Amino acid sequence: MERLGIEQVRFTGGEPLTRPDLEQIIAGVAALEPRPDISLTTNAIGLDHRAAPLREAGLDRINVSLDSVVSETFERLSRRPLLHRVLAGIDGARQAGLDPIKVNAVLLPGVNDHELPDLLDWCLDRDLQLRVIEQMPLDADHIWDRGSMITAGNIHSMLAPRCVLTPVAEARDGAPAELFEVEDRATGRHRGRVGIIASVTRPFCADCRRTRLTAEGRVRTCLFSREETDLRGALRSGADDEAIASIWRAAQWGKKAGHGMDREDFVQPERPMSAIGG
Repeated sequence: MERLGIEQVRFTGGEPLTRPDLEQIIAGVAALEPRPDISLTTNAIGLDHRAAPLREAGLDRINVSLDSVVSETFERLSRRPLLHRVLAGIDGARQAGLDPIKVNAVLLPGVNDHELPDLLDWCLDRDLQLRVIEQMPLDADHIWDRGSMITAGNIHSMLAPRCVLTPVAEARDGAPAELFEVEDRATGRHRGRVGIIASVTRPFCADCRRTRLTAEGRVRTCLFSREETDLRGALRSGADDEAIASIWRAAQWGKKAGHGMDREDFVQPERPMSAIGG
């Protein structure tokens, strides 16, 4: 915050709610000067009991990973019959005053892609902000196939019979999601917004302002990077804040111009999204 100009801190996973001391961690970050905006990416299981304490500790907003609100589809994707607990977590977040609440969804062909219009309706009816994310080559099984993935273009086509999407007026300002105003095609009524994160087909690398610190204390300058810079070793060896900041700066200055997914020599990172912290 003091030396690198970081203004936002997001806690991701794995699943951050598995940390029993998450409230204490967030409170510590909220006490920093200048205070950053603090957000959390979660599956929302158990959030109904912790949303209020997290809000009190300093959490500002959340993103919920939710690919379907159909019980059978949710269980097929997550391998657990826990949709009711996710929905309870979202309700708890709303009651705690966390705002905005964003819903992150990844569409898989033949699995949940046909549910997209209904999922958007479900989110808009509850004042939730849906973010549809192109599937990225960060799966644990390494079976990602660009030829079969649901693209941003496909997403627009799926929503077109029901919605008119118009790009928002304000600047994107480095955000990963391209935002669109949603108008009901039948009635002309404005219903809210939807975001599309097209990391694969419409990369935004030139505007990316993000840096990641892994659970092992390593700087990762890009989700698709195959290199990491160790900070934990420096910290444990007694390096002061400026020395650690210098290591971090060097890592960011050496960041590649793009993720390279369009290149023939692109190699998928060994670590999946859950191990990186997405």
